[in-house]
Amino acid sequence: MTTGDFASTYPERLEQAASELRSLLGARASTAMAVRDHHSHGESYHPSALPDAVCLPHSTAEVSEILKISAAHEVPVVPFGAGTSVEGQVNAIRGGITIDLREMNKVLRVSAQDLDATVEAGVTRLQLNKTLANTGLTFFIDPGADCTIGGMASTRASGTTAVRYGTMADNVLGLKVVLADGTVIKTGSRARKSSAGYDLTRLFVGSEGTLGVITEVTLKLHPLPEAVAAAICAFDDLRGAVETVIETMQLGASVARIELLDDKQMDAINRYSKMDYPVAPTLFFEFHGLNDQHVSDQAALAQSLAEQHGGREFQWATRLEDREKLWDARHDAYYASLALRPGCKGFVTDICVPISRLAECILETQEDNLGASFPMTLVGHVGDGNFHMAYMLNPDSEAELNEAHRLLDRMVTRALAMDGTCTGEHGVGYGKIRYLEQEHGPAMDVMRAIKRALDPDNRMNPGKIVEPQKAATALPTGR
Repeated sequence: MTTGDFASTYPERLEQAASELRSLLGARASTAMAVRDHHSHGESYHPSALPDAVCLPHSTAEVSEILKISAAHEVPVVPFGAGTSVEGQVNAIRGGITIDLREMNKVLRVSAQDLDATVEAGVTRLQLNKTLANTGLTFFIDPGADCTIGGMASTRASGTTAVRYGTMADNVLGLKVVLADGTVIKTGSRARKSSAGYDLTRLFVGSEGTLGVITEVTLKLHPLPEAVAAAICAFDDLRGAVETVIETMQLGASVARIELLDDKQMDAINRYSKMDYPVAPTLFFEFHGLNDQHVSDQAALAQSLAEQHGGREFQWATRLEDREKLWDARHDAYYASLALRPGCKGFVTDICVPISRLAECILETQEDNLGASFPMTLVGHVGDGNFHMAYMLNPDSEAELNEAHRLLDRMVTRALAMDGTCTGEHGVGYGKIRYLEQEHGPAMDVMRAIKRALDPDNRMNPGKIVEPQKAATALPTGR
């Protein structure tokens, strides 16, 4: 079939696929515009892109059948979780079938003895931790939003607690995945280590639906700490705050969270969350330990380091309700930033560098940003060298969007020159695909080979992360 014939038959093949999907799922397969529009975007600035159909499966078997229908009619597939991604991961840029996994939301098994659990992909982070209440265990990975576990695995998410508890790559023991042709595979096991063959679990964690659809996840759980204390500390300048972070990590303090917010972000939080924190570069700390004395010792170490770098007095939050209020304010940072410019669209990005280069990277980035035509804020999971910029743009201004891209290009180039990465936790989607060749070089050919092997027709979330060397013809979307 020629390229022209292939494109011209797409509407007919799509209609046949939609008919088979309705036979399989009934009302849970929809081509209604309102449903398609809801699934056309995440939280990012990227333009919406409508899928042609949306499916809400209830089992891995149904996902497998959807993939078989997709394969038979050569229609793309886009997995969808909570829709909180920020690099266009869920945008159906080539149309096709969106598979919304949120109704696959059962916690299948919890083992308090083995500190693990198996959940369906649509289980959310807060739902899982509610289920774990009274077990003495928790799941610490906390991106801020109430993401689905499948989405967190797909983007290799992390968050505020990664400095102590790691990222999703460190906390996923195994997966159930449906491949492009509908084949169901299981990766990993419940064992805490293995040297049996290729590590397919880590291949699929972070693959953003480009190699298969994750339907079940087996996770490590962690005991709740016996003692917890949180504090914030304002600084005279950004350098002092970042150098405090670097020294805290180098001295091995048992810090569970260490977050940096610049003065503009603190002003935004005060306005949005009705707080009265100092409008200055600020660190948010949380310490976990076996007892109050251990936590007190670690906090004293951090406080002494802060004092040496222009840190002011620690403001403590030791009661649960006070800690929750503090971290709720931190998690509201994005919405607080948007409120600085009503009607704006948030352009959010992140990079990550070795912690020894963190101060240099942040200060050079801030210098670059001086004189920008739009407001912006900085927050960071700085304990592992990761920070975020949020640009608040006029959604109708192409000039502002171009300016934001120029700033982003300079920030990513700077991070890569420091042996860092173009994204620490947001993922690639199609928003950062242009940086991968610069970061990975010849290793991109290995990624392309893997993509071709597992998805030879380039149907799995096409246009995201990596395209096959000879990209498949872009399909019309039927819109």
